[in-house]
Amino acid sequence: MSPDQAADLAGRFLATGATSAFGTCGELAQGLLDGTPVMVTCPIDLFSPATVELSEGTGRVYGPVSSPQAKRAVAKSLALLGHKDTDARLHLASSIPRAKGMANSTADITAAIAASAAASRSQLSIQQQAELALAVEPSDGVMLPGIALFDYKGGRILQSLGAPPPISVLILEFPETVDTESFHTTNRHVTLERQAARFREALALIISGLERSETELIGRGATLSALGHQGGLPKPQLSAVITLGRNAGAAGVTVAHSGTVIGVLFSEDAERVAWASDQASKRLSGLQAVHNRRLIGSGVHQEPPENDQEIGVRRLRSLGHPDRP
Repeated sequence: MSPDQAADLAGRFLATGATSAFGTCGELAQGLLDGTPVMVTCPIDLFSPATVELSEGTGRVYGPVSSPQAKRAVAKSLALLGHKDTDARLHLASSIPRAKGMANSTADITAAIAASAAASRSQLSIQQQAELALAVEPSDGVMLPGIALFDYKGGRILQSLGAPPPISVLILEFPETVDTESFHTTNRHVTLERQAARFREALALIISGLERSETELIGRGATLSALGHQGGLPKPQLSAVITLGRNAGAAGVTVAHSGTVIGVLFSEDAERVAWASDQASKRLSGLQAVHNRRLIGSGVHQEPPENDQEIGVRRLRSLGHPDRP
């Protein structure tokens, strides 16, 4: 921040708000529902903490250059809440990998919106949070509680499907990235229409799995959706990962439908997860990192969690093979 900007922020301090929002391992499913593009969220325990500090001013927002979307979200939130004569300073400390389909941008935006409301001592409904996020860009449904069905472009469908059973997600991160903002500007309606019946089947399996707390059904639905999207944004390693998961006793796989990560879903079993993690690092060419996370109910937390930058993350050297220099 320049000295001029620091001077601009020298107005009387008013309040601060701190929150955090979850990232995702892509989506459990994605497709068309009665012509509307929707996703089934896959929230995990990786977080984007945000702090918003308010001071007297003229409505300017300062924050990280790397996240202009979150800064716009703060400005829109404060305008909605009636803070015209207030400046804001946004701080982000996300532990979510970027441009991999793990909702890092949505998590930043959602946490920034909630932190703006907390600093304002105000409440924003889930509907309002979703509308604010979507006014910035297409968004994951991380502001909704539980596993949710979400219209990620228009916000016309916001439905919590229920809390997940205990599920571990072994996330396999590859070096390739996707500009999701550009990805969503491409019209894929015809492709999604071809997969509409498959998506409905996947959605029914996931809903049944949530209702019965059966990880196997959730895994089957997620795998079905992952395979259906190989024609849109193919994952070269998907077949190998499915085989790996089958050999490890996994329930199925989930993918970032507009990203590059693949997740292997397990009923919580530390030995199976550890075996699959070891085998992935040996067998999957180009593997960049392995994240051992949990599937959780999403939503926003008022206080950011402790730094979890290194929890459950193992960086792999040279094309994913630790035995190479």
